[in-house]
Amino acid sequence: MSNTQDLLRQTGRWKRWEVPLWLLALASPLLLSGHALIINEIAIVALFALSLDLILGFTGIVSLGHAAFFGMGAYSAALFAKLVMPDPLVGLAVGIACAALLGALCSATILRGTDLTRLMVTLGVALILGELANKLDWLTGGADGLQGVMMGPLLGQFEFDLTGRTAAWYSLTVLLVVFVITRRFVNSPFGATLKAIRDNRLRAMAIGIAVNSRMALVYTVAAALAGAAGALLAQTTGFASLDLFEFHRSADVMLILVIGGVGWLYGGITGAIVFKLMQDAISSITPQYWTFWIGLFLVVLVLVGRERLIRPWTWFGKGKTGGAA
Repeated sequence: MSNTQDLLRQTGRWKRWEVPLWLLALASPLLLSGHALIINEIAIVALFALSLDLILGFTGIVSLGHAAFFGMGAYSAALFAKLVMPDPLVGLAVGIACAALLGALCSATILRGTDLTRLMVTLGVALILGELANKLDWLTGGADGLQGVMMGPLLGQFEFDLTGRTAAWYSLTVLLVVFVITRRFVNSPFGATLKAIRDNRLRAMAIGIAVNSRMALVYTVAAALAGAAGALLAQTTGFASLDLFEFHRSADVMLILVIGGVGWLYGGITGAIVFKLMQDAISSITPQYWTFWIGLFLVVLVLVGRERLIRPWTWFGKGKTGGAA
């Protein structure tokens, strides 16, 4: 037991390159002040991908409706700011709490059935919430979206401005805090049981792991993190729309994990950086067909493999082609 705990402690230990990397990330809104808005988007999408990786990469729960929690967090934070108080941190907490509550309620739907069942059920939840937000137009704004969301200054001092610098620092800080907490979470004995469930659920049950309760708990935690990402988006843009519940939100974050890799906390962050930069660069050249080029990139990534893609000279070697995941 002590050997296992020592191994988990060693795995969760910070590498030398990580601290300078995060310091550079936090300094990026200042160093790249003209790109603060896209830095903010990357941080939010990375947090969203991190939440999906928690259930997909570390627990083996597939989902195509993760946008349900993203949208719930966004609308909760936006409505709280508009109707109650505009404090960003309190609104963020409200968005997290509402998404966590929804995740706890929906966790019962992923405990039984096959992966195909979970895909359909999770997708259905997102579609239901999207339609519900559309029908409750007196509250959510319906198809026009929830407009006029004004946020107060962060910590009472830092105003959200058009340059996006405050928003970028805000999102990056939340991402860092969540990353640190999630890192401790997955490298704990509880996280080890999640990996056992991912690898073989029946064997995990046979050795006495409470599979259902752990799956429900991690699903709730992942929903809360997705809600945090949605709340950040609504707060930093001052807008929430039905688009937040759309299928492409869940599909995009799945593609991000394909790019960056699952079961690795930096996978979602890496994938978010590559995906958003590619989207921004290609759409500026060909706004109509940027999805074609990203799709082509994903096909090449899957066929060649992530490690070999960055080493083109190995593409036509005799070695095996590695998978993207």
